[in-house]
Amino acid sequence: MTTCIALLRAVNLGGHNKIAMSALRECLGQLGFADVRTVVQSGNAVFRASGRAGPALERRLELEAAKRLGLVTDFLVRTADEWQALIAANPFPTEARLDPGHLVVMCLKDAPAAGAVKALQGAITGREVVRAVGRQAYVVYPDGIGTSRLTTAMLETRLGTRGTGRNWNTVLKLAALAVG
Repeated sequence: MTTCIALLRAVNLGGHNKIAMSALRECLGQLGFADVRTVVQSGNAVFRASGRAGPALERRLELEAAKRLGLVTDFLVRTADEWQALIAANPFPTEARLDPGHLVVMCLKDAPAAGAVKALQGAITGREVVRAVGRQAYVVYPDGIGTSRLTTAMLETRLGTRGTGRNWNTVLKLAALAVG
């Protein structure tokens, strides 16, 4: 069985797309996934699956969440090995160590084109820094996330793909849960 990490996009934010993590765990269990666990209320689940992870699993989770929970959102799934690889690929190790709450990993549906990443970097008006590695964008928000003009909507529009972000602390919590 493969250990998977699923991130739900834009749930439990300001009353939008509300879902109890207990309902998510129950739904995933009913779909036949094993050892389902969740982390924080922002839509993070770790589970074991007998099939392959990838776009087909993401689509299945999206369809079943809509049908069973009335939740219409994107699921971004990575295997535990892919999760370890995204941790190892972090281009900002100093920020991860010194200010993990302001380092965000944005898991993306598709790898952005190099030109799109360059254009995004050129459009940033603040001190934020973005690097993309595969299907992840790593964003440093030195002045805080809440006041930044570099929003998820801007990232998605400029990169040409949808995604969801988690701060480095959550990234590490998910990694620990995936191996535990």
